[in-house]
Amino acid sequence: MDINPSTRVSSIGVYAFAAVDAKVADLKAQGITPIDFGVGDYQDPTPPLIRKACKKAVDEHATDGYPSYIGAQAYREAVAAWLRRRFDVTLDPRTQITSTIGSKEGIFNFAEGFVNPGDYVICPSPGYPPYKRGTLFAEGKAYFVAVTHKNKCRYDFKKIPAEVASNTRIMWVTTPSSPLGYVADLDFLKAAYEFTQKHGIILASDEAYSELYFGDAPPSALQVAGPSFDGVVQFHSLSKRSVMTGWRVGWAAGDKRIIDVFKKVKTNIDSGTPNFVQDAAIAALADEKHVEKLRRTVKRKRNLICTALRKAGLKNCKNPAGLYLWQKAPDGMSGEDFAKLLIEKCHIVTTPGEWLSDEVDGVNPGAGHVRFAFVPPMAEVKDAAERISKLAL
Repeated sequence: MDINPSTRVSSIGVYAFAAVDAKVADLKAQGITPIDFGVGDYQDPTPPLIRKACKKAVDEHATDGYPSYIGAQAYREAVAAWLRRRFDVTLDPRTQITSTIGSKEGIFNFAEGFVNPGDYVICPSPGYPPYKRGTLFAEGKAYFVAVTHKNKCRYDFKKIPAEVASNTRIMWVTTPSSPLGYVADLDFLKAAYEFTQKHGIILASDEAYSELYFGDAPPSALQVAGPSFDGVVQFHSLSKRSVMTGWRVGWAAGDKRIIDVFKKVKTNIDSGTPNFVQDAAIAALADEKHVEKLRRTVKRKRNLICTALRKAGLKNCKNPAGLYLWQKAPDGMSGEDFAKLLIEKCHIVTTPGEWLSDEVDGVNPGAGHVRFAFVPPMAEVKDAAERISKLAL
């Protein structure tokens, strides 16, 4: 018999980060151990206080069975307490917060609750692939807004066609932006909120990188919507804040009506995050010292790589926040060619910008860039910086 993929699956290419993993595997098969800046997956261990909490919780929850679809009450209360401390916003953990299995699951599945066939979802380009992929699986259409070093990831709302705006169900914003690392200030978030309110669009804010900043702490979209958070939802995760990428625990928070619909989606798709993982997340949210240490570490890694790239002759593209560097390639070189050069000359893996971007007005805004994820251990980052600084670009 013939085995044929669905139209949805056939319409998408290889997931960008799966392609990076394949490249790393190819190098290892050749006996080469690369320094991997490709996927945003920390190679350092999760902080001890989190692991200790998990070990204790495994025994405490030995007979629990399936966890809550929407997260344990204690976990949702911990999220609400953290949001109050961090952003000075008050949410009801019973009705305005639900757990997610990390940000990726939540973001991908979110469109299923609100997008009908043919509806638009406004997405940044470059941006996190699940914005687009979740839209396509919900049979919607992605409308892309170019985010660049030039516009510092601020959308020009006047350029979004009226026909698109009137048929859009969700607009994604990311702060700090990924992969460029620009912080969305309150003025931009207010403008985004006014635009979405005018057109009846859900403002979905991906804030998974909000704790990786090197200046002032980024604000949240929740801060511009009032106490009911009318039409706004925030997605967050412990992955980047607390070195918990493999733990798969996060949340969505905001307008009760949005959360109600999303809860209905989730109860039909997954069975929730294990209780012992939620207990570990509670411990992580109660501690800021490990986050402060992580910020210092990521900043140091960023400075080492940026200095090396400038020594090699490249433009300064230092990110003001976030986990990534969105580096301009040498003049006349594509992002794919530059990534290949870094592999061949330095045994360093990065992600070509073209893989993370979709065309806007016939132009790929990611062309001619590569993304560095500051995730290798410090010793490997120092080694990589030495190799890069010896290049003549």
